[in-house]
Amino acid sequence: MILPLYPAGAFGETASLAVAVVTGIGFGIALERAGLGSSRKVAAQFYGTDFAVIRVMFTAIVTAMLGVFALAKLGVLDLAAVSVPDTWLLPQLVGGIVFGVGLIVGGLCPGTSCVAAAAGHLDGVALIAGMLAGSLAFAEAFPWLARFYEATPKGRYTLPDLLGLPGGAVAGIVTLAACACFVALRRYEKSAAAG
Repeated sequence: MILPLYPAGAFGETASLAVAVVTGIGFGIALERAGLGSSRKVAAQFYGTDFAVIRVMFTAIVTAMLGVFALAKLGVLDLAAVSVPDTWLLPQLVGGIVFGVGLIVGGLCPGTSCVAAAAGHLDGVALIAGMLAGSLAFAEAFPWLARFYEATPKGRYTLPDLLGLPGGAVAGIVTLAACACFVALRRYEKSAAAG
């Protein structure tokens, strides 16, 4: 059977939800073990004092990207069946700015706020409450925002599409960028510790 399994009919909705719950719990445990349930640790990246978030997330992105690329090349994964959300440039740019401001102010993103809340941190609970309130406010305001929400559509638009390069070349570029980032961070940390 070709991956992904759910669209291929390998298992039903109940089993897919069970897999999602188990995967989510595993991901949450990994984030907590990496210390990313702490808003201080997450916010420290913006102050240049702790780059664990960048390391963990860049490692996860590169691992997933190389895994997807390898599975597709081996014929185990059908990339056409993998869901890629459509792109709307302007609303997603504004959403990214709002997300970034929230991350800096709150010190947690949606995933890490759930981890923080599960670990008993009140800031995580407060951020989840804020996200729910923001989602409700957005839903109520949607009739007035619908036109902007659907502005600048690009459809399924990926990094290879943007760069005009094959997926393998983009995977190589992103992997090299991650390695360069890790080396630069290590040098920065050594110079900061020495000075």
